[in-house]
Amino acid sequence: MEKLWPVELSPRTIYLRTFWAELARVHSHLLWLGLLADAFGFESMFLQFWRIRERVLDLLEMTAGHRVIPSVNVVGGVRRDITPEQKKVIIDTLDIIRKESDSLVKVVTNDYTVKARTVGVGVVTKEQAFALGCVGPVLRASGVSEDVRLTKYDAYGDLNYEPIVETAGDCYARTLVRARELFQSIDLLLEVLNKMPEGEIAVRVKGNPPANEAFVRKEAPRGELIYYAKGNGTRNLERMKIRTPTFANLPSLLVMLPGCQLADVPVIVLSIDPCICCMER
Repeated sequence: MEKLWPVELSPRTIYLRTFWAELARVHSHLLWLGLLADAFGFESMFLQFWRIRERVLDLLEMTAGHRVIPSVNVVGGVRRDITPEQKKVIIDTLDIIRKESDSLVKVVTNDYTVKARTVGVGVVTKEQAFALGCVGPVLRASGVSEDVRLTKYDAYGDLNYEPIVETAGDCYARTLVRARELFQSIDLLLEVLNKMPEGEIAVRVKGNPPANEAFVRKEAPRGELIYYAKGNGTRNLERMKIRTPTFANLPSLLVMLPGCQLADVPVIVLSIDPCICCMER
């Protein structure tokens, strides 16, 4: 399928987009780990995870201008660049985030209470996850090595990346996948910063989008994100469709929930990291 605009992005633009994508993944996984702690009643740990998350939001604000949703993409590139001074701050902050997260993640993944509430709970087998169309950490926690980043889009073809996979398919496995992806994303961020080439961050694009169609798959923190757009030669798109990961992962609850204890329902539902507002797009 053609691009909506036949524009070639600069190498630096591609690396910048990858940087913000991985920084958003760190933010998302820290948010989820905090909510998991809250679900167990670990209020102090919940606040500690979100305290670390504030450091990530500060980096997003410094580099992209927004604390949660980095609205930097434009047709032909991105709006902002990363300066050498910002690069140093980012590297130092990522080191702090790694150290602070490591101590908390060790508690979450080794705590007796957490294991008692997650191991063997909300199981989705490899065959069920594949048949139900699960995506992201939910799919990889069931033993399926599937990740859109394997298609080498953006800068992922130049980065050292392998999907993180667990096989148990339970709430604990989904916790391990996200925890390990948190540290993997920090490694990817440092690699992106070290390999980022110099150059322009955007190219000028004139005119309206042609009458083309575009279909794009990306690996969001919750899993595969799909955008479809259709242009008709005017400034207004003829059609726009977004398929978010939550929509793909919701059917898995039909397998996870039957027969479970009532007290396990909040943890099981949380384990797919649902975002209902983005699903309603």
